[in-house]
Amino acid sequence: FTVAADAGQGRATGADRPPKAAACAAGMFPDGSCPSAIPRAICPRSIGPIRAPIQHISHKGMIYYSSKKLRRLLESSGFGLLPSGTAEGSFVAGWGHKPTADKARCYALKHNLPYIALEDGFLRSLDLGCKGAQPLSLVVDHTGIYYDATEPSDLENLLNGSGGDSEGQLQSAQHAIEAIKRHDLSKYNHAPRAAERLLGDASCPRVLILDQTKGDTSVTLGRADAESFTAMLDDAQMRFPNARLFVKTHPDVLAGKKQGYLTEAAKRRGIAIIAQDVSPLSLLAQADVVYTVTSQMGFEALLLGKEVHCFGMPFYAGWGATHDRLTCPRRAKRRTAEEIFAAAYMLYARYVNPVTARRCDIHEAIRILAAQRFQNERNKGFHACVGFSRWKRPHARAFLQSTTGTIRFFSDWWKAIKWAQANGGDIVVWASKCTIGLESSCQTMGVRLIRMEDGFIRSVGLGSDFNWPYSLVLDEKGIYYDPSRPSGLEDILNTLPEHPERAELCSRASALRGFIVEKGITKYNTGVDAVTRGDFSAKGRLLLVPGQVEDDASVRLGGCGLFSNVDLLKAVRERHPDAFIIYKPHPDVESRNRKGRIPDEEALRYADRVVRNVRMDVLLGIVDEVHTLTSLTGFEALLRGIEVHAYGGPFYAGWGLTHDRIDFPRRKAGLSLEELIAGTLILYPSYYDWQTKGFCTPEDICYRLTQPKGQMRGKFFMRTFAALREKIRNVF
Repeated sequence: FTVAADAGQGRATGADRPPKAAACAAGMFPDGSCPSAIPRAICPRSIGPIRAPIQHISHKGMIYYSSKKLRRLLESSGFGLLPSGTAEGSFVAGWGHKPTADKARCYALKHNLPYIALEDGFLRSLDLGCKGAQPLSLVVDHTGIYYDATEPSDLENLLNGSGGDSEGQLQSAQHAIEAIKRHDLSKYNHAPRAAERLLGDASCPRVLILDQTKGDTSVTLGRADAESFTAMLDDAQMRFPNARLFVKTHPDVLAGKKQGYLTEAAKRRGIAIIAQDVSPLSLLAQADVVYTVTSQMGFEALLLGKEVHCFGMPFYAGWGATHDRLTCPRRAKRRTAEEIFAAAYMLYARYVNPVTARRCDIHEAIRILAAQRFQNERNKGFHACVGFSRWKRPHARAFLQSTTGTIRFFSDWWKAIKWAQANGGDIVVWASKCTIGLESSCQTMGVRLIRMEDGFIRSVGLGSDFNWPYSLVLDEKGIYYDPSRPSGLEDILNTLPEHPERAELCSRASALRGFIVEKGITKYNTGVDAVTRGDFSAKGRLLLVPGQVEDDASVRLGGCGLFSNVDLLKAVRERHPDAFIIYKPHPDVESRNRKGRIPDEEALRYADRVVRNVRMDVLLGIVDEVHTLTSLTGFEALLRGIEVHAYGGPFYAGWGLTHDRIDFPRRKAGLSLEELIAGTLILYPSYYDWQTKGFCTPEDICYRLTQPKGQMRGKFFMRTFAALREKIRNVF
């Protein structure tokens, strides 16, 4: 459209008036004014000189970004700007319809270029964007923006059309809604759950009134103002005279950093104010009725089945799902909460996996946010770390990080216990360094003890060569390699057949197994040589015996009477005198980092061949059976459908999937392979991506480890030490 300007007033006039200005004239705003950028764009003096935004030139056109930050965000992610099937060309991209995008919209108007509005999605990130949290979700709108009710938007067009009403979309939406409720997810996910009965019991109706901060663009563009909040408060008191009323305000309002609309009015009327920073869904779940102007929490209340009253025109109002004070003639179709969700969260919003930087669907985004929220909640509080070498301390900091956590390292475990007790915290110790004295002292002092250990998909290269771990486990009951006592993994596996998400977990486990086998992923991913079955003169069955570190805690605690590699080889030969046995020493032993090396002549008394520097996944592709004490190779063999004989007490034995030398009375569940994988690789470990500096899923880490530069290593002096150590070994 073209615009004619009135030089005196800086407003559009006549038939060429922009749509928003025409809307103002029609009285769409309570005060008759228009807060949009378009009228101000007609008078550049009101917003300063119009400079060209940051440019990006492609062979198909030119993109103008309103800021360098916005350009970095879009060019480093997979969000994209144009819908599929749209021809590229020159356009301007800015942040929504907020004042910060005024100049970008002016530039688009002045040069007759399309303006694309960008905004955070409805499931954004763990922490706030102002704290640098990378978004998983973004909306890209070519028509308007979802919180601007004064004009159409892509979301409104979807809801007026057929978006979100197909059977498949609704089934997917219901699945996503259940996952969001189960994992307590919202736009931001750093806040803890609300205390039980924060709004009291259910003896009388509980009405939650949502305040917003002054200056929130969604209020003015949602056709509301300060009087809307007053009217909302009046209506709640009139409709529910016998109910308990609560005003939820932002914590920054009571701290004096921001201003709200209802704080003073609530105080004057004796209405309780909820200012704690708590997760929205956990608070909304305690309310019976919710009042809002334009807050996203109003829609989340709809998803929980609450009665919602709207005194503005948010994206979810006007469709018949809410009790509305205002009307919007453009919104003519009746919609359910599930249909609005499908259109807004699944079709309108875009999601990108931060690890792969690729577009993903809402279900993958939910899994990532759920993992991040779970780790953030588990890690909150005080952690006293004991017995960590300096090169491992960054690992502990990463895997224990939280938006509300504190970590300190101690060399004296008694001082650590006293500090943890004084601060209501816990003790974190590397599992192999947990002594009986430390454990008993923690029990006496009433301090929780957590054992930390490497996960099952760790790195490309050995930990003893200072390769950073992408997976660790944190266990409050024991540790997975000690069969003499319960562990967190054992509890997970015993209850997995009754897990509420069992079907989804097994589906993920099956896909994860396929990816691991296809890409040849193992714990350390070492070795370069390739072998074939023809390299071995085996007439019968081909057996693999993986060597282990003999002073490793898993051997000492789980060997069950066998404590050396020679003992294991001897036992295998006694049971299988005619088999062809391949012995592969442990890579830590071969690199001379750990104990357990045996001369070849001694190993060949029982084995037919000793192999070195061969990738474990290659060996597993040619053998018929794996015979092991407690090695993780047994689990990796199960993933590949290979028969496994356990001579000790590894975590994967006793579930009906292996041939076991001993019994495991605590392991009562008979598991499928997918259930074992789900508990072992999905539910038990923590996964941390060093490149994006955030928690993630096992699928993400498997992807990361297959990338050419996926592995992170220690600091320069650690790498130098490792290189010098290798040179010395080669000499001596």
